[in-house]
Amino acid sequence: MAASELYTKCARVWIPDVEEVWKSAELTKDYKNGDTSLQLMLEDGTNLEHTLDPKTRNLPYLRNPDILVGENDLTALSYLHEPAVLHNLKVRFIDSKLIYTYCGIVLVAINPYETLPIYGTDIINAYSGQNMGDMDPHIFAVAEEAYKQMARDERNQSIIVSGESGAGKTVSAKYAMRYFATVSGSASEANIEDKVLASNPIMEAIGNAKTTRNDNSSRFGKYIEIGFDNRYRIIGANMRTYLLEKSRVVFQADEERNYHIFYQLCASSHLPEFKNLQLSNANNFLYTRQGRSPVIEGVDDSKELGTTRNAFSLLGINESYQMGLFQVLAAILHLGNVDIKDRDSDSSLIPPNNHHLTKFCELVGVTYEDMAQWLCHRKLKTATETYIKTLPRLQATNARDALSKHIYAKLFNWIVEHVNKALITNMKQHSFIGVLDIYGFETFEINSFEQFCINYANEKLQQQFNMHVFKLEQEEYMKEQIPWTLIDFYDNQPCINLIEAKMGILDLLDEECRMPKGSDDSWAQKLYNTHLKTCSLFEKPRMSNCAFIIQHFADKVEYQCEGFLEKNKDTVNEEQINVLKASKFDLLVELFLDEGKATSPTGQPAGSGGRTRLSLKPEKSRDNSSKEHKKTVGCQFRNSLQMLMETLNATTPHYVRCIKPNDFKQAFSFDPKRAVQQLRACGVLETIRISAAGFPSRWTYQEFFSRYRVLMKQKDVLSDKKLTCRNVLEKLVEDQDKYQFGKTKIFFRAGQVAYLEKLRADKLRAACIRIQKTIRCWLARKKYMRMRDAAITIQRFTRGYQARCLAKFMRRTQAATVIQKYQKMYVARKRYREKQKAALAIQTILRAYMARQKYKALLREHMVVIIQKHARGWLARRWYKRCLSSIVYLQCCLRRMRARRELKKLKIEARSVEHFKKLNKGMENKIMQLQRKIDEQTKENKSVNERLTGLENTYTTESERLRGELGRLRGVEEEARSKGNQVNCLLEELEKLRKELCTTQQEKKTIEDWAQTYKGEMEKMVSELKDQNGLLKKEKDDLNRLIQEQSQQMTEKMARTIAAETQQLETDLNEERSRYQNLLTEHLRLEEKYDDLKEHISKPGHRRTDSTHSSNESEYTYNSEFAESEEGSRAAEDLTRGMDTSLTLKLQKRLTELEQEKQSLRNELENKEEQFQRTRARDESEFKKARGAELEYESLKRQELESENKKLKHDLAEMRKSLLGGAAASSGAPGSPAYKVLLDQLNSSCEELEVRKEEVLILRSQLVSQKEAMQHKETMTEVAVHVEDISKLKDADELKQAYIGLKDTNRSAAPDFQKLNEDGELWLVNQGLKETIRLLEHQLQTQRRSYDSEVESLRGELQNVKEENNRQQQLLAQNLQLPPEARIEASLQHEITRLTNENLDLMEQLEKQDRTIRKLKKQLKVYSKRIGEMGAGQAEGQTSPGQMVDEPVHPVNIPRREKDFQGMLEYKKEDELKLVKNLILELKPRGVAVNLIPGLPAYILFMCLRHADYVNDEKKVRTLLTSTINSIKKILKKRGDDFETISFWLANTCRFLHCLKQYSGDEDFMKHNTSRQNEHCLSNFDLTEYRSVISDLAIQIYQQLIKCMENTLQPMIVSGMLEHETIQGVSSVKPTGLRKRTSSIADEGTYTLDSILRQLNAFHSTMCQHGTDPELIKQVVKQQFYVIGAVTLNNLLLRKDMCSWSKGMQIRYNVSQLEEWLRDKSLMNCGAKETLEPLIQAAQLLQVKKKTDEDAEAICSMCLALTTAQIVKVLNLYTPVNEFEERVSVAFIQTIQTRLRDRCETPHLLMDTKIIYPVTFPFNPSSLGLETIQIPSSLNLAFLTRV
Repeated sequence: MAASELYTKCARVWIPDVEEVWKSAELTKDYKNGDTSLQLMLEDGTNLEHTLDPKTRNLPYLRNPDILVGENDLTALSYLHEPAVLHNLKVRFIDSKLIYTYCGIVLVAINPYETLPIYGTDIINAYSGQNMGDMDPHIFAVAEEAYKQMARDERNQSIIVSGESGAGKTVSAKYAMRYFATVSGSASEANIEDKVLASNPIMEAIGNAKTTRNDNSSRFGKYIEIGFDNRYRIIGANMRTYLLEKSRVVFQADEERNYHIFYQLCASSHLPEFKNLQLSNANNFLYTRQGRSPVIEGVDDSKELGTTRNAFSLLGINESYQMGLFQVLAAILHLGNVDIKDRDSDSSLIPPNNHHLTKFCELVGVTYEDMAQWLCHRKLKTATETYIKTLPRLQATNARDALSKHIYAKLFNWIVEHVNKALITNMKQHSFIGVLDIYGFETFEINSFEQFCINYANEKLQQQFNMHVFKLEQEEYMKEQIPWTLIDFYDNQPCINLIEAKMGILDLLDEECRMPKGSDDSWAQKLYNTHLKTCSLFEKPRMSNCAFIIQHFADKVEYQCEGFLEKNKDTVNEEQINVLKASKFDLLVELFLDEGKATSPTGQPAGSGGRTRLSLKPEKSRDNSSKEHKKTVGCQFRNSLQMLMETLNATTPHYVRCIKPNDFKQAFSFDPKRAVQQLRACGVLETIRISAAGFPSRWTYQEFFSRYRVLMKQKDVLSDKKLTCRNVLEKLVEDQDKYQFGKTKIFFRAGQVAYLEKLRADKLRAACIRIQKTIRCWLARKKYMRMRDAAITIQRFTRGYQARCLAKFMRRTQAATVIQKYQKMYVARKRYREKQKAALAIQTILRAYMARQKYKALLREHMVVIIQKHARGWLARRWYKRCLSSIVYLQCCLRRMRARRELKKLKIEARSVEHFKKLNKGMENKIMQLQRKIDEQTKENKSVNERLTGLENTYTTESERLRGELGRLRGVEEEARSKGNQVNCLLEELEKLRKELCTTQQEKKTIEDWAQTYKGEMEKMVSELKDQNGLLKKEKDDLNRLIQEQSQQMTEKMARTIAAETQQLETDLNEERSRYQNLLTEHLRLEEKYDDLKEHISKPGHRRTDSTHSSNESEYTYNSEFAESEEGSRAAEDLTRGMDTSLTLKLQKRLTELEQEKQSLRNELENKEEQFQRTRARDESEFKKARGAELEYESLKRQELESENKKLKHDLAEMRKSLLGGAAASSGAPGSPAYKVLLDQLNSSCEELEVRKEEVLILRSQLVSQKEAMQHKETMTEVAVHVEDISKLKDADELKQAYIGLKDTNRSAAPDFQKLNEDGELWLVNQGLKETIRLLEHQLQTQRRSYDSEVESLRGELQNVKEENNRQQQLLAQNLQLPPEARIEASLQHEITRLTNENLDLMEQLEKQDRTIRKLKKQLKVYSKRIGEMGAGQAEGQTSPGQMVDEPVHPVNIPRREKDFQGMLEYKKEDELKLVKNLILELKPRGVAVNLIPGLPAYILFMCLRHADYVNDEKKVRTLLTSTINSIKKILKKRGDDFETISFWLANTCRFLHCLKQYSGDEDFMKHNTSRQNEHCLSNFDLTEYRSVISDLAIQIYQQLIKCMENTLQPMIVSGMLEHETIQGVSSVKPTGLRKRTSSIADEGTYTLDSILRQLNAFHSTMCQHGTDPELIKQVVKQQFYVIGAVTLNNLLLRKDMCSWSKGMQIRYNVSQLEEWLRDKSLMNCGAKETLEPLIQAAQLLQVKKKTDEDAEAICSMCLALTTAQIVKVLNLYTPVNEFEERVSVAFIQTIQTRLRDRCETPHLLMDTKIIYPVTFPFNPSSLGLETIQIPSSLNLAFLTRV
């Protein structure tokens, strides 16, 4: 395809621009061959006609598709040219905030002028071990590549960092060295990596300065070689420096500073140690104020000096040397302030007593006169005479400045030399990595000798770079076996020859310097004459005769010849040097120790200074030194550069090109002009040109097939991908020269990938159109069908509505008829009822009037009677009250007299205890009486209310009675009518009655008014009372509601507080647990290191000593280790003589501590043995004394015991009665349940005592019968025989066995009494009886103590009851003073509080008594078990020496328990090593896990431990536990990479720990035990400390298991979770992929998600087979899922090619598969899913919309598990895979940052993959009984015996 075919409409091109260098435009018309111009439209919409060059007819550069913009590797672009490179760098730098970009083998680093969080330890760990092309570009990737190639290829490496001032060279070199120091570590204890890093602040202080381009510009070049041993750990370093800018010491331009160290000293002049330097502000010294910018913003010079001093100290430069250095530096500042004045035109002088010169002479230790003399004079020597010549003021000032520069250069040299000494090690260097931090190509308005040397060095470096790039291209083509032709690249050898060849510029310069009257002008003329006509690279400026131009590889540079000779000579006055050599200051003499008589052949002073290389290697002789000083600066620099090139050619170079984005130090500001200038100068564009000349685009066959599968037809797809790609390319690209097929890749010419992308885009666009057509058709038909269905539905509903309206009308018509009927009926009925009601009203009124008249008459009579009644009652009451008051007064006097008498009696009784008891005893009854009184008062209130109700009822009844009376009066009226004939006779009387009636009416009216008033007042009072009652009820309800609300609020607040505190406590607990486990990990690491060191220093013939793995275990190690440690110490002394002194001292100290510890253990063991011997001897003596006791004394002792038994029984009965009495007296009192439990326990104890008593009686009867038999025996055995026989028994155990044998003998039929007597068995019976009695005495004393403690507790309870009664009385007195309602409420509140407290006290007492009872029961069971075992445990074979028995003796029948298996295993002491070997060291987990029960080794070890505890053998317990722990550690160290072994011993260690807890006897661990398991608890030893040691061991095993699992999963995670396409066809390969360096790609297998799931299944099934606790499995799974999520997210954040929409879909699918695995394993609640939340949110972030503010709000609310830095990083890295996707705009990212500004979170970008969650071991008791465990024969443990 012709290139012109790509210039079609809408194609985008680059056109030159004055401001932006290159500007993007779009074609508005197709280009045709022959057109002289292009019709373009700029991005701002401006139309433009671009005219083509008529000579070249070159078309403008095509622009890459947007999908390629922002690529990690510039060589991966389809179109490789300058505008594409510039635009790609700008997009990455400005939009994505990415400062690193690959350009083939070069790393381009743009200075951001801002601190970025991309250099932390987490980033270093992320890049460690990764291939260079797998991660985003970074300085760490280059460093890792160099480190990896050094280890893989066994070849030294170099990292060449170049760039102009301010580009960030020093920082890049510093980060590279930090990377090496972090990933490699140190091979010794000297922390050499810290020293390498510590050299940076020193060199920056003395070699860096502020310039107009950079605040921390390196004014010298340096090459640091970091040495490594054969294990690739740092062992040392060496530094070489080049071209120190000495002129800066005496002169600085505007806005620049001198070297930092001067300003640091001035800023710290107030310190006491600097007082004698007499320094002050930097503005007071000439050498520090010329730049007029003494302060750098954001830099504290005094603080920086502290950092510099600390670095000096770390490198071994002590305080005295440091003060000496500062003294010399201060002297330089004072020398610069020496004022030299004119004496005349040819001479000068220094005024006498010049302050600064005086101080300079004091500081450097020289005389004032000599220095003043030779600052203004110089000595000239001829063949015969010597002259002293005066110097004019200008030359004297130059001589002073030259001396200052010379002193500083010597000081700089001395510091570098001592830094190298501190970095040199005596270990053998295997390889090294060199870091070259050197200046880049420089061109200024005025270029002098310094720029000439710098550009000369860059010419050499560029030549080496071009050759290396060409070599790599050639190797790539040869590897892929494709034909290649010689690529034409720029060769700058002619320019180098111009400078350094014979008769070159440097040769002519040196020749002119040797001439007595040589000058810059004469040298320029020689250059013109020699090179102007012979070399095309050399030119002469038109307007100057003292300058020349050289065509460098980067640009043309014009150099001014002025000053070249003086700077090349670099001389200083010899007499001044001699004065300094005569100094009394030792350090200054040391600086000039190798100074020759003359520093230059001509002796001319230097002018404005210059840069020179300082030699670091001391010369062999003075002659050599003098000869070396005669060399010019140019000659020295050429030699140094030649050595540097030889070093670089002998190494594999890695290139870092630093770019300065702008000249104003603005953060993330990009100036295209400056960037293009530097890209041309540093060789980046040359690399692009070389790549573009060949085949820059390279694809694997699989990548090509995946990308361009859409261009293939089904018939084109073959099984062989390589053949398929070949066939398709032949059809798509006709010109076969545009591509080549390699072994594994397809190579394309520049632009071919863009053409393929165009074809692919056209095919996808056509497919999209077809899909849109089909979908739109389907949508239109679907819409039509919906409209049709909707129309039918509307018709149906309309017709239904009309039918419903008709039916509704008919119903309404019928309803109206019915309503009318009922309405008419209602009107008629209402009219009738109104008439009836009126008639009745008239009748009622008339009848009421007649009744009222009669009522009034009757009422008048009734009122009169009432008045009389009240009057008479009042008189009677008055008389009664007078009599009653008199009687009461008499009674009071009499009662007062009697009360006083009774009071005296009560006071006497109150002093007695009995009265006090009665009073307290009745106090509760009084409280109940008071409660009853309160109830009675409540009842009285109720009765008053009932009485009021009764009065109302009575009033109603009275009204009814009066109505009845009114009826009767009506009858009387009728009767009066009937007697009308009597009216006439009563008329007179009637008249009289009328008068009386008027009077009565008036009185009645008065009474009615009074009654009415009284009634109103009563009603008003009742209403007021009701209102008050309502208010009180309302207040009560409000108070109750308020109390409830407050209670609810308090409850909620307490709940929230408790929840928060609980959360905080859990967090603190996890942090503390994590901290403790980290300490354990560090402890284990140090132990392993210690073991490695011991193994390293041990001789082959010596045996290694096992290290003690913890402080707790060290006291239980074997005694034999003492001798081994002595052998190890002797071996260490032989082999550590040549090692580091500090390491040797540490090892010797550790060995001494071990020896002392072993010695102390041996002494302790000897003391124990001596104690045992003394105890044994004492027991034997006591036994001999006890043998002479008489049987009568034993009988007496038994009688005393029986009497004491009876007394105790009597006391017990009394106690029982008192307890029962107390319980009866206070049946409802607190504590009664505990009393019943105590009584039950006492009853059981009494029953036990009865049993023991019966045994004693049986023994007594047997003893009596034996005594009678002895009296009737004819021949009595002598006492001596018994003594002799008994003396044969060695200790108490044999006595006990003999007694047991005696009892068994008594069980046999027809025993021989003579045999019994002769063998001394009667005495043994006596001893057995004494042991039994002694045991009973101990039990009785124990019970008596328990009884006493119970009595004391009862007394305490009684005292508590008394105090409670007193408190209740006080509360009652307080309540009586309150109002009634408040009193009731307060009483109830106090009662609730009291009952709550009593309940709590009772619960505590009950728990305490339960613990005491369980403990007593346990002791009783243990004692009874021991007695039973003593009687039945060793019955067989325990007979006495064979003697004849003549007479029968009755057997002793003592009940005892039958023998059963107790869940113990017995072994001999010498079998312990065999047990550990067979059960731990040689056990194969696979067979045990499959064939036997889980945790079998743990059960066996615990059963052995139980037996050692049972026999009370402390030494055996200790040795067994110590052997177990050490053996487990040994097997784990031996098989530390075997997951099955680690999992197996983790499960068994946890099971062993659970057994120690379950059978410890602790109540907290015995809750789930069976009664049988409780019987198997340990009885003699408390192994709490060992539980802690075993718990620590389990933590170590857990961490080792996690590490082993991570090592297995780590290679699978990135490939399986990110790279592998689980869903085929979703992800799409980028158009050119990543250009990976072939040397960085390792041959690894491809892992998928199924690989991860299979590995997780294997882990889970293995742990389940081994019986690992389910909770522990959950913790393991959670940890592994955290690692999977963290590693995946970290790689996602560091890989731009993975941040796409399709990759988010892949990640979400992979996470769903992991969640499905969790569901299948029932592990969803283990917290593993939550650890994947950051990864899930990152995948969602890749898929959500990222345009509007609503999208930003949704992202902020969704990504809660991601930090702001991670969210912004993902958005910056988001890369469209297809052209249909869009990039995230900068404005949107800024919106996200603004919304997330207030988040409080860590600034770290990556997740810490090294975090291990703190592990816990929840108690998991086993239901398996120890007595049921069988030991298989396959374990080879036949020497264990079941007990």
